[in-house]
Amino acid sequence: MRSSFDKLISWTGLLLALMLLVAGGLLTWAYVFVDNEVEKQLGIQDITMPEGPALESLPKQDQAALEQYAGSPMDSGAEAKAYADHYILVHMNAASGGRTYQQVSGAYQAMSDAQQASPAGQQLAGLRETLFQGNTLRGLLLYGYAFATMGTLAGIAAIGAYLGSLILLVLGLLGLRHAGRAATQEEATAARLATLPTTA
Repeated sequence: MRSSFDKLISWTGLLLALMLLVAGGLLTWAYVFVDNEVEKQLGIQDITMPEGPALESLPKQDQAALEQYAGSPMDSGAEAKAYADHYILVHMNAASGGRTYQQVSGAYQAMSDAQQASPAGQQLAGLRETLFQGNTLRGLLLYGYAFATMGTLAGIAAIGAYLGSLILLVLGLLGLRHAGRAATQEEATAARLATLPTTA
């Protein structure tokens, strides 16, 4: 009876180990796929991280965030986030005086046709277009960062799945060995009981 229970638990553990192994394989594939795609798609943009005067012109905290990537091609999610948050956004804020695209666009749309055609209106229209393009590029880069982060999480989850699979495999095999010993003991006990004299 004990050996049967041990076998049931052990085989369940081995089945779970197999499921975790498959999950680990899928998560590894997701990690590799996402990592390769992010690197490939960012590489196509051919963006070089700022260095030299371009880096030195930034505020100190933004310089600090970008220094480790200075001069390298942007091909990772971390670089994309740093470039979006500490380079593009800094220049957008400098150009607009800290105003958002929504604020600039709202001010432009509130102008009359004559005001929009004036030099000041045209300057505001140009700023509006600059902020729109900056926000679009930032959004795309931050999407790349988000996907890269999901890929990293998939890689961590894959390691967890492999470790869980290994643990369950070891426990399952130990359980089957114990079930074999329990079966031997049960047989020995049954044999001993069979040799005992029966009482009337």
